[in-house]
Amino acid sequence: MADGPLGANLVTPARIEEVTPVAATASDPKVAALAAARSLNPHPEKVVDEVFLASPFCDARDLVQVKYEMVRRVRVDKVSVAQAARAFGYCRQAFYEIAAALDAGGPGALVPGRPGPKGPTKLTARVMDRIDGWMESQPNLSARQLAAKVNAEFGFTVHPRSIERALARSREPESTPEEPIARTVRGR
Repeated sequence: MADGPLGANLVTPARIEEVTPVAATASDPKVAALAAARSLNPHPEKVVDEVFLASPFCDARDLVQVKYEMVRRVRVDKVSVAQAARAFGYCRQAFYEIAAALDAGGPGALVPGRPGPKGPTKLTARVMDRIDGWMESQPNLSARQLAAKVNAEFGFTVHPRSIERALARSREPESTPEEPIARTVRGR
């Protein structure tokens, strides 16, 4: 490693522990809880709002609290959007998106959604309707034959097992509000 001005910009091992949430989860139960709830702020160091940091209640690691307090600072304390967004580590556009989410769904809407696809990409409702039609006219079609028909008609490949799983899901009865969902607690 270089000494002097160049070495001063390098991240030291102590600094890596500070920003790595995985390392902190073992020692800090709050960080573990925030990570499990998907509300651990990946960049708490970007929060520089003096009022927020001065409060013992506020925690820059709590993403929902950071977003909520940013919107509150604009609406209640009458801080400009640009100033509040900058002080909480966001851009103005992100502020408006966060404020809209808060208005539409309350604080729960500030929790980031689950990553990854949100629905089927190949076996969409249109494709499944067509598969159901084939199954009605020819009930003995195998999943492999259905996959070949999907390829011929829609122009993409789909694994036969994916069709089997989609058909099994479509046959499952939907739960009604009258049927309570039993929840079990492990370890008790």
